[in-house]
Amino acid sequence: MIEDKNNARTPLGELGEFTLINHLTRDFSNKRNTTIKGVGDDAAIIDPNNEQVVLTTDMLIEGVHFDLSYMPLKHLGYKAVVVNLSDVCAMNAIPTQVTVSIAVSNRFSVEALEDFYAGIKTACDIYDVDLVGGDTTSSVTGLVISVTAIGTVKSENIVYRNGAKPNDLLVVSGDIGGAYMGLQVLEREKEVFKVNPNNQPDLSMYSYIIERQLKPEARKDIIELLEKLEVKPTSMIDISDGLSSEIIHLCKQSEVGVELYENKIPLDPQVISVCEEFDLDSTTIALSGGEDYELLMTISQQDYDKIKGNPNLTVIGFISEAAVGMHLITRAETKVELIARGWKSF
Repeated sequence: MIEDKNNARTPLGELGEFTLINHLTRDFSNKRNTTIKGVGDDAAIIDPNNEQVVLTTDMLIEGVHFDLSYMPLKHLGYKAVVVNLSDVCAMNAIPTQVTVSIAVSNRFSVEALEDFYAGIKTACDIYDVDLVGGDTTSSVTGLVISVTAIGTVKSENIVYRNGAKPNDLLVVSGDIGGAYMGLQVLEREKEVFKVNPNNQPDLSMYSYIIERQLKPEARKDIIELLEKLEVKPTSMIDISDGLSSEIIHLCKQSEVGVELYENKIPLDPQVISVCEEFDLDSTTIALSGGEDYELLMTISQQDYDKIKGNPNLTVIGFISEAAVGMHLITRAETKVELIARGWKSF
């Protein structure tokens, strides 16, 4: 449900578009020396300092990508920015600027949008990026958000999806499956709330997976770690649609095969226990869940010693010739064809 701070409610029409934009962005300041002009003119001006510019855009639609019955507006603002920064990181680039556009109905107030922009500002502060523009307009179908993220990278450091080679190692950051299981808990508690609105659930035992769903993080730290370790991945993608889908993207664009080992997939203990509670297979959730925003990459075997033992990175398989195909090697050491069952936009 949309809640306003201190029960205050200022209609959007009371401010008007340009006053609203100035009001919502009044606390933002430019931190990047590449930002010459940010919010407040017809267009932003950015000087990339002789680096390659990385540009990505995502849309989030109410009722499709988020549910305001359990997604606080501040968390939504944060997540809307972070999921775009993740795409920049997947190119081995450092995020530098964002623009945020929203279409919003009159059931939202100025105070509600203040909460949303507070989340945006928190993300900008944590990831050291500048808000440099955007647009606001009306909507009759709920809240629509469009975020564009910009980043920079030296041309020799760019990593694409199509660079994987046979004998490369398949590596993932962090752990997988938490965001999807957090969503399952939230959806379950929503149904309980419908039956008994006075029920206040205790979600403390699910804190990790709920945070993975409501407040994901872009792995900018992994990009910085790889630079420190002097490891340049041969290919990379972020895990937004599910591990299996992203592996297949890398393999198809690189024209290679893969062997993914089930017993190597990193799972948080809370994910395993909640999967048991919901009677779900944890490997299936890891392969198909999505929204983890970890980085999936391939690296040369020559770089293995550089990442060996690093708690942030896990080797989960290796790349083969395309003719071998794409397979999951189960704990029982059987070979199963890898199929994309993650999120589909249509």
